[in-house]
Amino acid sequence: MKKRFIAVLMCVMLVTALFAGCGKNDDKNSKNSTETGGAAKEIKEFTAFFDRQGTELNKNNVVQDLIAEKIGAKCKETWLTGQTAEEAVGMLIASGEYPDFINYTQQLYDAGALVALDDYLDKYPNIKNFWNDIQWNSLRQPDGHIYSIPQFGKINEKLMDTQNNGEAFWIQTRVLKWANYPKIETLDELFKLLGDYYAANPTMADGSSVIPFEILAYDWYYFCLENPPQFLDGHPNNGSVIVDPSTFEVIDYNTTPTAKRYFQKLNEEYKKGIIDQEFMTMNHDQFLEKVSSGRVLCMVEQHWDFNTAEEAIKTQKLNDCTYVPLGITIDPGMQEQYYAANEAMALTGGLSITTSCKDVEGALQFVNDLLDPEIVTLRSWGIEGTDYLVGDDGLYYRTQEMRDNGVNADYKASNLCGYGYFPNFSGMNPDGKNAMTPDTQPSEFFEGLSAEVQECLTAYGAKTYVEMLDYNTIDGMEQPWYPMWSFSNNLTTETPGGLAWTKMGDTKQEYLPQVVIAGDFEASWNKYMDAYSACKPEDFLKEMQEEVYNRIEKVQGKDVRPAK
Repeated sequence: MKKRFIAVLMCVMLVTALFAGCGKNDDKNSKNSTETGGAAKEIKEFTAFFDRQGTELNKNNVVQDLIAEKIGAKCKETWLTGQTAEEAVGMLIASGEYPDFINYTQQLYDAGALVALDDYLDKYPNIKNFWNDIQWNSLRQPDGHIYSIPQFGKINEKLMDTQNNGEAFWIQTRVLKWANYPKIETLDELFKLLGDYYAANPTMADGSSVIPFEILAYDWYYFCLENPPQFLDGHPNNGSVIVDPSTFEVIDYNTTPTAKRYFQKLNEEYKKGIIDQEFMTMNHDQFLEKVSSGRVLCMVEQHWDFNTAEEAIKTQKLNDCTYVPLGITIDPGMQEQYYAANEAMALTGGLSITTSCKDVEGALQFVNDLLDPEIVTLRSWGIEGTDYLVGDDGLYYRTQEMRDNGVNADYKASNLCGYGYFPNFSGMNPDGKNAMTPDTQPSEFFEGLSAEVQECLTAYGAKTYVEMLDYNTIDGMEQPWYPMWSFSNNLTTETPGGLAWTKMGDTKQEYLPQVVIAGDFEASWNKYMDAYSACKPEDFLKEMQEEVYNRIEKVQGKDVRPAK
């Protein structure tokens, strides 16, 4: 009870800190002004809360203030700290006080906390043109309205990805160099390498122990533990199921032979001491602390979730502790799909405006203006002459000092403002010449890497992280169901499938760590399978199957359901 009280108290403090002074009058979004050429310019101020880890910007952040001067608005972003996403959102709903912007959740929709946006879209062309009609219509809720603007995945002109921002088996370059850069394809090969390296190098330079393989199993991040079987069988990150692209059949990756082989391997490696013996009791912050220390040799993770830890590694100049992705499969010779890029045709979730916002049109104008070409470049590259330079050929580039600043947390907090959870493009910059970001600019990306990473990529015939993996592009018209997590993430216990999905998640979180540490793997696995079967996963799979058919019909205009 004491821990729960503390968690609730922290949520209350969060709400208070977020919205202190907000909503006192209808002018709360237009309080500040700046001097521009001797004339006072009013700056509207908005608030946002995102239910995930992030870094707050310092007051008077240079790029944020410059954007505000140009478009007449700014936003204070606040991130998840000290509680789970469910606790934080639940506390906001209980209080009835919300920020202006928030990530869409079913909880918020059900609570009536969100503003319908569809009647506004035609007034804001940058927002309206961000997605096409099929994509916008896929966002309509049961009441027929649109309540969110998906922020990610909008490709401008063409893909320019150099990084794999998603999931992989991430391994430090020092491990690969120690073994003379071997070809590593399978689980057995990976864990043999980790075991051999650990036997020869059990400690860091400061005497702290090395962690050969880490598992993040805390709260909703337990996807790092439970979803690798889909990748190991060569499928992309549909997240909640496998979809056979030839038959459109939904397959449960939790019960495949590969799933059992994977968790049996983890069980064996845990008993050897290769897997962190504390993974079961470790929270997300503790996980990031361990990764930031450089002690973790390898892990399965989404890159977006540990990039702040990786920046800490770079700041400490632990360059040989930087990670590169491996596309591990269950057997040799298989094609993997850890990197699978596309622009989804069926969208879900995204950025929402809440009913506490006193200036909905001003908030939408802010989002619209953030998509103007000049502002997009400021968000992505910074200030010309300070954060990047322009060559005679019109291509953007950076000096080494600028690159160092780009990964320095203190510099970024005071000088750069990406507004990373507001809509933005990937691919090409609106100028049609440069990449959207420095780390996707081909010439800039490789030059910006440490010598250790350059050596590693070169040894594998690669110039980017993407080239370390099998490059796959999923045609959104041909596979409109991808990714299926965009549907399952919004299921509720109001349907049989949603109820089963909740129970399945709870069961996996409870039993899979026990499977990994079990003295008798077979007995533990069978117990887990019995509990999993009791969740009635067939109800979930039925709803997922119907959603696959719906998405195909919505995009391709044809019904592919089997004849009855």
